Amino acid sequence: MSFQIALSGLNAASTDLQVTSNNIANANTTGFKASRAEFADVYSGEAIGIGNGVRLADVRQQFTQGNVDITERQLDLAISGKGFFVVSDHGSLLYSRVGAFGLDANGYVENSERERLQVYPPRGDGTFNTGALTDLRFTTDTSPPQATTTLNLNINLPAGSVVPTVTPFNMADPQTYNRSTSSITYDSLGVAHDTSLYFIATATGWNAAMSIDGQQVGALQPFAFSATGALTTPANGQLAFNGHDPGNGASPMNITLDMSRSTQYGREFVVNQINPDGQAAGRLRSFEVDPSGVVFARFSNGVSNALGQVALANFSNPEGLLKVSDTSFQETFRSGVPQRGQAAQSDFGVIQSGALESSNVDLTQQLVRMITSQRLFQANAQVISTLDTVTQTIINLR
Repeated sequence: MSFQIALSGLNAASTDLQVTSNNIANANTTGFKASRAEFADVYSGEAIGIGNGVRLADVRQQFTQGNVDITERQLDLAISGKGFFVVSDHGSLLYSRVGAFGLDANGYVENSERERLQVYPPRGDGTFNTGALTDLRFTTDTSPPQATTTLNLNINLPAGSVVPTVTPFNMADPQTYNRSTSSITYDSLGVAHDTSLYFIATATGWNAAMSIDGQQVGALQPFAFSATGALTTPANGQLAFNGHDPGNGASPMNITLDMSRSTQYGREFVVNQINPDGQAAGRLRSFEVDPSGVVFARFSNGVSNALGQVALANFSNPEGLLKVSDTSFQETFRSGVPQRGQAAQSDFGVIQSGALESSNVDLTQQLVRMITSQRLFQANAQVISTLDTVTQTIINLR
C-alpha cells in the first residue's frame, strides 16, 4: 500500500509539472488563460487516520484579465473586463477571449480556427436585434448613390440691396442679379452636377434662381424678410426647383432650397453654410469597431454603415467551461447557460479595436511552482527508494 501512496504522489507531481509546463509554453499565446492543478486526499477508511494517497481533483482555468497590447490592426479586438466573444463553428456556438480576427475569401470575419465572429444584426433604425446572431461579413458592394433632394442654405443677404436695372434675369449677365453662390448636387445615378444659386433684389423682397450645369431650373422663386431680418416668406423657408433632366438617363432632379436659417442683416453677403444632401456611389475604404462593439464600414463617398454589433457572452461559472479548440470554450452544465449582452453595458467590458489581450500567465509564479513540483516528485521518488530498502531488508532476514 505504501508503494501505491508514493506512486500517486509521483503521478500528482508529474501532472502538476505538465500543467505548469503548458502554462509556460503558452506565456505568449494571445488570450490564453492559465490553468491550475488541484489535488485531493484519497481516504478509504480502512486504515484509521491514514490516507491512501493523492488524486487530481480538477484542472481549473483562471479567467483573470490579461494585459491589452496595442497592435493597430483594426480586426484585432480585445475585451477589457468581463465577457467572451461568440464565434460559430459551422453553426455550433463557442466562446473565446481571443480577438485576433481576419477575413476569409468571402469577406466573413473569422479566427485562426475558421470560427466566424457573431454579431447582432442591424435593424436599420440605428438599433440592433439582440435576440438574433449572424456572421459578421464585409462585402465589396458599392454604396449606392442618392439623389440630392434638399439643399440647406444658411446665408446673409445685404439689407437695402438695389434692384437690378437690367431685366429680365440672365445668369450670363451679372447686371441682372445681385449675388450668387454655387454647390455640387447629385442625380439618381450619383453623377455630380455644378449647381449655381442667384439672388435678385425686388421692390418687395428677393427672387431666387437655380441653374444646373448652366441650365436654368424652373421659374424664379420669391422670398422676403421681416423688418428684423428674419425670413417670413415662405413661412417654411422652402423654395422648390423641380423637373431638371440631367440628360444621362437619371431621374429628373427635384431640388428644394431650404432657406429657413437665412437672414438679411447689414450690408455684407455671407455664405455661412451650404449643405446639399445626396451622394455619389462609394466603395469600401475602411472599417472600425467602437468601444460598444458596433462595426462600421466606411465608404469613399463619406457614408458609414453599421454592419452589426459584436455579441458578448458571460457565464455564472466561467471556470466550468470546456476547452474545445485552440483558446475557444464550450458551455457545460457546470458553466451554466450563456448570458448574452453588449459591450459597455451591464457587467460586460468594453471592446478595444486595434489591440489584443495577452496571456495572463505569470512566469515568475509558474517557475516557482515548477520548482515545488520538482521537489515533490523527488520526495515521492525517495519514499519509493526507502520502501524498496526496507523491503529488501525484510526479505534478507534469516
